Amino acid sequence: MTLSIPPLALALVLSAAVLHALWNALVKGAADRALMMALISLGHGLLGALMVMRFGHPLQESWPFIALSTVIHFFYYGFLIIAYRFGDLSQVYPVARGSAPLLVAFGAVIFAGENLRPLAWAGTLSISFGIALLALGNTSGRTSRTAILAALGTGLTIAAYTLADGLGARASQNPLGYIGWLFLLECIAGFGLLYIRRKHLGAATFKHLTLGLAGGVLSALAYGMAIYAKTLTELGAVSALRESSVIIAALIGAIWFNERPWKLRVVAAAIVAAGAILIAFA
Repeated sequence: MTLSIPPLALALVLSAAVLHALWNALVKGAADRALMMALISLGHGLLGALMVMRFGHPLQESWPFIALSTVIHFFYYGFLIIAYRFGDLSQVYPVARGSAPLLVAFGAVIFAGENLRPLAWAGTLSISFGIALLALGNTSGRTSRTAILAALGTGLTIAAYTLADGLGARASQNPLGYIGWLFLLECIAGFGLLYIRRKHLGAATFKHLTLGLAGGVLSALAYGMAIYAKTLTELGAVSALRESSVIIAALIGAIWFNERPWKLRVVAAAIVAAGAILIAFA
């Protein structure tokens, strides 16, 4: 069997998956998640400023997509904070990430004229089934339902900004410049969260601040890789493959945070991994 997507795109997406799971673990483990998210957003801005200075500006046609993605990311941060407040990493992360591929695949058909191969559709459905298994297998109690709803809201915003950035990066004729400006403008959300949590900023330790900014750089690298990969292959394939990060998140949740029940979550993550493999070799 041979890969159906360029090896560079596959390497970028899988590397992005690892980095994405790690920075989400930082948010989940933080005592003040809103402050951690603010620092991560500022970390985006630091990397974005460097990229803008190095790679310049994208074409004018891509600016509406940058503006749209920036606004969508504000809602993404809000849903994610709520989801991690009420739910476990190994529950919230797979639902949030895994609910997006089907939405992206259908959106790519409508807005980008792309259609996945039959085996890739099977992989996408496998990923979604794994996520549904995880969500339906742990919905007892009010807290869990709140987490699931917030995670689904997160997944909806992921699908929206994935489509916006995929189309915008292609229109930009300068994907790295597009990524830089997107990260720089995302700082608006970071400063807004810092203002909201200003009374708690003095209690933040140097370690907390350092981890937050480092998490921001990890997050920016992860999404930057994913955006660039969207210029190399189909949007639906990139979105679905990126969700292989749920395997890492499930393992981190079970081992690092001692989250239970771990067996169902690991099985669901394995089903998602199988779907990602189907897409890679579709």
